Amino acid sequence: MSTIADRHWLNLAARAASRSHGFVSPNPPVGCAIVSVQGQLIALGRHRRCGEAHAEVNALMIAGDAARSGTAFVTLEPCTHSGRTGPCTQALIEAGIARVVIGAADPAPHAHGGADVLRGAGIAVDLVDHQPSLDLSAPHRKRHLDGRPWVRCKWAQSLDGHVVTRTGESMWISNTTSRRLVHRERGRVDAVLTGIGTVLADDCRLTVRDVPARRTPMRVVIDRDLQTPTDSALVQTIAQAPLILVARPDAEASRRDALAAAGAHILDSPAHTDGTFDLKQVLRELWMRFDVGEVLVESGPRLMHSLMAAHLIDELAVFIAPRVLGKEDAMPGFKELAPPKLTDGNDMRLIGVHRRNGDLLLRYMC
Repeated sequence: MSTIADRHWLNLAARAASRSHGFVSPNPPVGCAIVSVQGQLIALGRHRRCGEAHAEVNALMIAGDAARSGTAFVTLEPCTHSGRTGPCTQALIEAGIARVVIGAADPAPHAHGGADVLRGAGIAVDLVDHQPSLDLSAPHRKRHLDGRPWVRCKWAQSLDGHVVTRTGESMWISNTTSRRLVHRERGRVDAVLTGIGTVLADDCRLTVRDVPARRTPMRVVIDRDLQTPTDSALVQTIAQAPLILVARPDAEASRRDALAAAGAHILDSPAHTDGTFDLKQVLRELWMRFDVGEVLVESGPRLMHSLMAAHLIDELAVFIAPRVLGKEDAMPGFKELAPPKLTDGNDMRLIGVHRRNGDLLLRYMC
């Protein structure tokens, strides 16, 4: 059973781990706090980059001999395997840690079981349901339990809920501060996903600009008939970031050849009779073939609706601008979702509220 003090130290470890978002993919961000028998913080560590030492090892290196008989508070169950780094369970055992408090179990087949290993070595272990730790590892769990990437969907809307004016204009509803934050988020995910409608309407690049980038995300376009123009901004910036076009196998050969020659990767996916794709399978292909662990969706209402209807959106980032569009034929973000009862709606959990120079950012987990 966890105590208030346990959750305090796990909160501290979780805040440290959050600083690694974008650096450690496809691994989850993990933090570790080492606390003495007297209840004093000895060391705070995090997994900094994929392939480097894990959070527990970094914290133990800082703590040195002072870690002996202390307690380790870890946001994710310590690993038991040797890969690019050694097993964290062994490092904790050798350091003489007396107790380990774990914020979330690890579902990965090659990594779980750390709690049992530690108990077998005589270390007291408490596995608690710590929400910040669970949130940090949620994309990791999604990949290993569902076999697909974590999907984060963002959009900007007016106060009255519209993302597009009645004439189709959408640039820009949010302010420059909010748009800068979106670029920062692009630089922390593996792929940015959009639909061909957005490409044709906005001639978007979907690259990371004017902010430090922790990753270079792939650009993925749902483009059934390979309509992406070869002179589009997406194609012209392939040297800056890879471009994947999801198309039906029988899309026009000349379009396929021209786009492939320009450097685009064509991902064939069978289309349903209504012309739509199995988006869950598309996401699984991105994970299995391209190591895409986290996806940021920047699209129009149609693709967002399809993802929501298929229960494939895991997190929402909604920017609300202080303006009213006020026309009934202006388009809301989920125009087609019209459940007959309140109980049939998609329930979400609010995880963050932020002010961005007049805009309001609401973050939800679905």
